[in-house]
Amino acid sequence: MLRKVHDSLEPKLVTLFRRQGYSWPDFSADAIAGLAVAIVALPLAMAIAIASNLPPERGLFTAIVAGFLISAHGGSRYQIGGPTAAFIVTVATVAMKHGYEGLVLATIMAGMILIVMAFFRAGEMIKFIPYPVIVGFTSGIALLIAFSQIRDFFGLSITTVPPDFIDKLTVYVAHLHETNFAAVLVALASIGIILLSKRYFPKIPGPIIVVTLSGLAVWGLNLPIDTIESRFGAIPSMLPSPVWPEITFDKLRLILPDAITIATLAAIESLLSAVVADGMTGTRHKPNAELLGQGIANIASGIFGGLPATGAIARTATNIKAGARSPIAGMMHALWLFVFMLLLSPLIVKVPLAALAAILMVVAWNMSEIKHVREIMHSPRSDRIVLLVTFLLTVLVDLNFAIQAGIALASILFIDQMMKSTQIRAVESEEDDPDSIHNKKIPEGVEVYEIDGPLFFGVAEKLVDTLLLFEKPPIIFILRMRHVPLIDAAGLHALEVLHERLHHNHTRLILSGVNPQVRRFIGTSHIDDKIGKDNIVDHIDKAIMRANEIIGEKF
Repeated sequence: MLRKVHDSLEPKLVTLFRRQGYSWPDFSADAIAGLAVAIVALPLAMAIAIASNLPPERGLFTAIVAGFLISAHGGSRYQIGGPTAAFIVTVATVAMKHGYEGLVLATIMAGMILIVMAFFRAGEMIKFIPYPVIVGFTSGIALLIAFSQIRDFFGLSITTVPPDFIDKLTVYVAHLHETNFAAVLVALASIGIILLSKRYFPKIPGPIIVVTLSGLAVWGLNLPIDTIESRFGAIPSMLPSPVWPEITFDKLRLILPDAITIATLAAIESLLSAVVADGMTGTRHKPNAELLGQGIANIASGIFGGLPATGAIARTATNIKAGARSPIAGMMHALWLFVFMLLLSPLIVKVPLAALAAILMVVAWNMSEIKHVREIMHSPRSDRIVLLVTFLLTVLVDLNFAIQAGIALASILFIDQMMKSTQIRAVESEEDDPDSIHNKKIPEGVEVYEIDGPLFFGVAEKLVDTLLLFEKPPIIFILRMRHVPLIDAAGLHALEVLHERLHHNHTRLILSGVNPQVRRFIGTSHIDDKIGKDNIVDHIDKAIMRANEIIGEKF
């Protein structure tokens, strides 16, 4: 019953209202928490859109529309959704390849994929992505985010920044002589303000101090650096009308890989954020409901002129620390952002781009997972390899390919470890084991071997190769399987091949200690008809008795 509730697609908001109700003090706490988060989200939403080579209002539209719907329909009590830095590279690449209309279509398709994932209960599957893969691509994204901010951080006059890391590096080096030291000074001062405010004024969001002071400095001192207004013009004070993009089969086929990338990243990032929230509060999120909420929010974000959205870890943590009590806080954060856009848009455009670049540099540093990277670098060699390969592929190739390759590599290395841990050996005497061969009388001409570990495709060949150890074929070969918890198709095939080769040498195979699950698979594959049902037993004593019977029949 508990699992049924946990897996349900019912929004967390509905579950909480039905179980606990909602009071005016709860609303007051949520409204205040939502305001605190909105103050943090305002500069971040614009900075993320600008870093994605899109107008800043796209980020605000996303934070308002998707932020509201993620909280209303999601499966986490405290999740704050919106545009996140993790999407910057992907969004910039998709927009450059397919234009903004292509990005909208990819976002809507990603939302539909997320809904399908929710209905197929894929929320529980995300946890099987290996930890080194997550750290590797998160660290890679952090580097790409920081690298994407160099243009505005140094005030370089580059019209278009290419999406690829190496191409970016080449363009930056070619324009480095154009460094605007006023922009660098504002950016460095902004980083300093964020760090100092976190240390001395932790209750005041550093980014809002930065955008306020930097905007006043640029206006008051007439500093020659780019602002939102100088590059993008005015910001609209209302949400746009919903527009459904033109859809053709060719467009869908062309954009599908990008939509899968967006959906995968949104799923991973949102569920990671929900797990962090659970750890901070002792609550438990509903992963499939969260995916459903993310899907609905991304479809709406695309229709209302926004960007891909997901759960934002830093904003979610801010929400919790500000005293949020329910998903209403996330919905209020979106409403507060709408009020800011409605009333403050003439002031928002005065923010210098160097300050926004500095904010994202700090975000990138916080995303870099330096602590976790160090931990993994002291872990087994296989984890280090997976981390480095995923990191390098994220930076140099593509996020989607990096995740796929990282998971594939981690799986291969895991199989290799499982192969090494599964042993097939002649049975050794163990005095503390009541079923040890040391305590049994083994008939002459009988060899006893034991498998210790799962019998799957990685070790199937090793089982067949045990026959090479015999100079003279035994009369009977007893294979103890008491420590075999599971078997797959390759393992079943290996048993069949083992039986055939033993039969060719006039040796009978007896399987001992076969557990009911493994026995069932042997039966459904009809291998027991070949080996003989009497030759598959559940204990070594029965195997020895059967061996004596066979020897008696032969001689």
